[in-house]
Amino acid sequence: MQATVLAFESGGSSASRFLLQSNASLSERHSEGYCAMYDICGERSDGKVLNCPFGTPSVEPDEIFSSKIQSLCPTISGNVCCTEFQFDTLRTQVQQAIPFLVGCPACLRNFLNLFCQLSCSPNQSLFINVTSISKVKNNLTVDGIDFYVTDAFGEELYNSCKEVKFGSMNSRAMDFIGAGAQNFKEWFAFIGMQAALDVPGSPYAINFRSNISEASGMKPMNVSVYSCGDSSLGCSCGDCPTSSSCSNTPPPSPHKKDSCSISIGSLKVRCLDFSMAILYIVLVSAFFGWGLFRRTRKRSSASKMKPLLNMRDEYEPNSVNKQKDETVPMQMHDAAPRVVNGVQLSVVQGYLSSFYRRYGTWVARNPTLVLCSSLAVVLLLCLGLIRFKVETRPEKLWVGHGSKAAEEKQFFDSHLAPFYRIEQLILATIPDSTHGKSPSIVKDDIIQLLFEIQKKVDGIRANYSGSIVSLTDICLKPLGQDCATQSILQYYQMDLEKYDEYGGVDHAEYCFQHYTSTETCMSAFKGPLDPSTALGGFSGNNYSEASAFVITYPVNNEIGMSGSENGKAVAWEKAFIQLAKEEILPMVQSKNLTLSFSSESSIEDELTRESTADVITILISYLVMFAYISMTLGDAPRISSFYISSKVSLGLSGVLVVMLSVLGSVGFFSAIGVKSTLIIMEVIPFLVLAVGVDNMCILVHAVKRQSLTLPLEGRLSNALVEVGPSITLASLSEVLAFAVGSFIPMPACRVFSMFAALAVLLDFLLQITAFVALIVFDFLRAEDNRADCFPCIKIPSVTQLDEENVGTDQGKPSLLTRYMKEVHAPILAIRGVKIVVICAFFALTLASITLCTRVETGLEQKIVLPRDSYLQGYFNNLSDYLRVGPPLYFVVKNYNYSSDSRHTNQLCSISQCDSNSLLTEISRASLVPESSYIAKPAASWLDDFLVWLSPEAFGCCRKFTNGTYCPPDDQPPCCSPDEGSCDLGGVCKDCTTCFLHSDLHNDRPSTAQFREKLPWFLNALPSADCAKGGHGAYTSSVDLNGYESGVIQASEFRTYHTPLNKQSDYVNSMRAAREFSSMVSDSLQIEIFPYSVFYIFFEQYLDIWRTALINLAIALGAVFIVCLVITCSLWSSAIISLVLAMIIIDLMGVMAILNIQMNAISVVNLIMSIGIAVEFCVHITHAFSVSHGDRTQRTKEALSTMGASVFSGITLTKLVGVIVLCFARSEVFVVYYFQMYLALVLLGFLHGLVFLPVLLSICGPPSRCVLIEKQSEDRPSTSSELR
Repeated sequence: MQATVLAFESGGSSASRFLLQSNASLSERHSEGYCAMYDICGERSDGKVLNCPFGTPSVEPDEIFSSKIQSLCPTISGNVCCTEFQFDTLRTQVQQAIPFLVGCPACLRNFLNLFCQLSCSPNQSLFINVTSISKVKNNLTVDGIDFYVTDAFGEELYNSCKEVKFGSMNSRAMDFIGAGAQNFKEWFAFIGMQAALDVPGSPYAINFRSNISEASGMKPMNVSVYSCGDSSLGCSCGDCPTSSSCSNTPPPSPHKKDSCSISIGSLKVRCLDFSMAILYIVLVSAFFGWGLFRRTRKRSSASKMKPLLNMRDEYEPNSVNKQKDETVPMQMHDAAPRVVNGVQLSVVQGYLSSFYRRYGTWVARNPTLVLCSSLAVVLLLCLGLIRFKVETRPEKLWVGHGSKAAEEKQFFDSHLAPFYRIEQLILATIPDSTHGKSPSIVKDDIIQLLFEIQKKVDGIRANYSGSIVSLTDICLKPLGQDCATQSILQYYQMDLEKYDEYGGVDHAEYCFQHYTSTETCMSAFKGPLDPSTALGGFSGNNYSEASAFVITYPVNNEIGMSGSENGKAVAWEKAFIQLAKEEILPMVQSKNLTLSFSSESSIEDELTRESTADVITILISYLVMFAYISMTLGDAPRISSFYISSKVSLGLSGVLVVMLSVLGSVGFFSAIGVKSTLIIMEVIPFLVLAVGVDNMCILVHAVKRQSLTLPLEGRLSNALVEVGPSITLASLSEVLAFAVGSFIPMPACRVFSMFAALAVLLDFLLQITAFVALIVFDFLRAEDNRADCFPCIKIPSVTQLDEENVGTDQGKPSLLTRYMKEVHAPILAIRGVKIVVICAFFALTLASITLCTRVETGLEQKIVLPRDSYLQGYFNNLSDYLRVGPPLYFVVKNYNYSSDSRHTNQLCSISQCDSNSLLTEISRASLVPESSYIAKPAASWLDDFLVWLSPEAFGCCRKFTNGTYCPPDDQPPCCSPDEGSCDLGGVCKDCTTCFLHSDLHNDRPSTAQFREKLPWFLNALPSADCAKGGHGAYTSSVDLNGYESGVIQASEFRTYHTPLNKQSDYVNSMRAAREFSSMVSDSLQIEIFPYSVFYIFFEQYLDIWRTALINLAIALGAVFIVCLVITCSLWSSAIISLVLAMIIIDLMGVMAILNIQMNAISVVNLIMSIGIAVEFCVHITHAFSVSHGDRTQRTKEALSTMGASVFSGITLTKLVGVIVLCFARSEVFVVYYFQMYLALVLLGFLHGLVFLPVLLSICGPPSRCVLIEKQSEDRPSTSSELR
């Protein structure tokens, strides 16, 4: 009789034996009613009993014995070929397999039939032939048999069991009871192997055969086989996908985005690309048609317009400066009536011009008061810096209030258990330089190295608040006192002494295939270790080819309101990283291996370090901008007057004003309790400086353009009237554009936008107050011949000629102004150039629209870290070596387990469960992992609980005679752990199963039975006699708070995502899981949601495009409204908005070309780009609107007056500051600030100084210059000419 019918391990050789041909030595008879082996004639040294090789007639059992046989082997009736002791042994051993298979009754019945026929069939001799015997204590015992079974039986048996799931391991039961057999022959070969001593398995060899000669009188066993789709013994769709009730339901179709394409010959073009090409052709054709029509109409009306043009030429002033001087009552005018040019402004612009004229005069007379009062207000705001705090927690930075993922995480953490912290080491071999293939890492010396590393990790002693913290104090211990470390060393129970005892490397390679079924392969924490979690760099199941060891230390995670509950873990993690850097890394490199490592707190620590990594780079950027500002604000350098004409002190004062605006913004929000972020501290000063410099240059250049014959207050008021409205328009547009970002739900982006909006507003207010006052002081200094930076020193050596030169330098146009007037503007006025510019820029915009769809979402973790971070190599290795994806939990809320509810059958996946149940659908989704991103069927506490309760699993749910819980026979107190074997007659001999079939209703427990036995199950330890115990595997899977009411508030079913290597994989896997859960929830009317630890950080990317487009649209709308309100010109506002939209679209096209992803940072940059791009458009458009002449002449005047300021004050200032950022150590600065800002500056320059002037010259708004008759010198200029 076979003592252990389930082969949980193969291999090994039996003790010395002698072989005899049974037919020759024993008069064995192969006929009906005869046995091939009967009774027990000995046992091995490990206690496994051996059958007697006697061909005796079958025996009739007594009534009690017969009923016992019928309970396990209903196909056997009448005589039998086994004693009661043999049957008890059979029953004891098959109970190890029953928990794996009881969920599929057909599989279980077929499996039991195989061993019932082998052990007790009355016709045993017809299909069993004893081929070898051995002598044990002078008794002959069976040592090997041939078991003849038809291929049809074997095939049907295997088919009924091959898909049966083993929930707690997210795997197939066949992996445990058949070593992952792929067909029935492999399964039979595994079952038939003779087990070594102290190893589960058959005590004698079983050779399964199907062919036999007729002369032998034998015939293969061919009892009835039940199909898993049999309605009477049917399995669930998860365990039997071929069932007729399931086969009609196809697996979920892959989620694919609609991808429209058009085939043109052999060329396949996307519909969007084709549409943009057609649209471009239409637009260009319309443009040429409109141009031709306009040219024809212009020729026909040329003669009619000539007298008017002559009249306009007669009165046309030479420059914009002259016309404005004529409108300003600062000079003496003749009293005689005459026709002059005036500017008809909008109501708002009129008020602004009037305000700036009076304000400029007042500031020039009271600069000290203005400077001191404005600085006082900002310094008062800076007092809020006392409450300055920085937020560094990732979940507080990137997860918005009301986030669905945040709510789900909070629910999961509070009702079940927080996801554990992960500390990890990855050792890998170096690829061969010739072939590029990495050699195997599974070698003796490297495993020995692992033991040395483990010893050092175990020896870590961290200090936390005076207490010593070791790994055992914080690690995850699911089944006892041993840490659940995921390492190949678990195949040796983390014990170096067992390495040689078990056979070294060979044992590890053996465990790769038998980790679920061999006792010696079990881990120190009493659970099986899947090699795919401890190895990396292999293909398929070729674990021996692995090129990396992955050692993972799961650590308990404590979640609370204060955020400091993980203090011990964080202290240990810092010591762990220090050990890896200082000791483990040299050890690994000495073996010519690579090492990467990480802890749960590593990312936060490295981000904190990054905040200071680029301080020098940023400071250099500011210094370069400051130097350029000082040089730009000054006059052309002249050695004799350099100390007077330079503007270093003014430039420095302007930079300080910008810094004060940033500090005032941070101080205000700190005072009201808003925490700052690293992005704010690093980016906003640069941003506000870039924006503020523009106003500084424009203001100073405007003052310098005024006639020196005017007093300083006249020049200042004229300058403010000239540029004040456009500065106001640009600044308010920027403020609104940044303020729009406060609608973004992500806290980091929202807070950034709020800080930036207030900083830009304060900067604007300080520019027109403090900086204007500083301009007054600086010009007074220069007029008084006082040295720049040292105003107390007066330069006496300045001659009259030098003073005149200074004056002529101020009135003389700069080289850049001359270039704009004499080169740039005339070139753009050429008709052919206009056509090329319009066609090229519209082509660029339409091409960028097609490129925008190629921008991926996400933010690579490697980018946000310093380039020299140790995590850079770790993330590279994760994608190269990891073969297991993140855990995925499907959380069920308010599961009603009462008898009146259908929830149980709607969730489970064993016999009699619904064909569309949750677990069945998860199993089916795992069949298409490329679209579902679900790698395995789910581990189901509910399935295992129902199996554990089942009377068939008689070794699981048991009770003492007093009704208390009785554990399996191989656990204390039934079996002492010190004993080599367990006595079946111990304290648990009277234990009975919890229920009979009659106690259950359709194999389901009642509400009271469910309520009573669920805690038993969750506390039951798994073991060989009952692998379905829930302790460890499901301890935190069910929330028992309030479950007595019949409703379980929260429970989870665990599976895994497929390996996720790219940011898009994370986003798509989350989207697929949510779509799947939504579909199942709607179908079952049960609230279900998916949860994985990374969801909270990637939820933002599910609708990042929607967020970006909505906020960009709002920002553009805000700019349009501001422009419309101030200019009262729908035409001008529309042109500005069009150019801004083109800049943003082109910038997104550049993002696609440079592989810059769409994320929170890029969204903020895009919104910020609208505010910055306004500078390139508003000033040129405003200058164009107040110029006179035809559109081409007005464009030349606008470029002559404002082109130089825009180029030097906006383009070059930003350019010199941005270029320095390319030397930053952080990749995020290089990608998101250097590349994007550089692209923005170049696109802004091209659109603002090339495309916009051409567009204005073609279809610009009408001029606000009008011909008015001036009657007398005392007529108020402001009231009559500005109307």
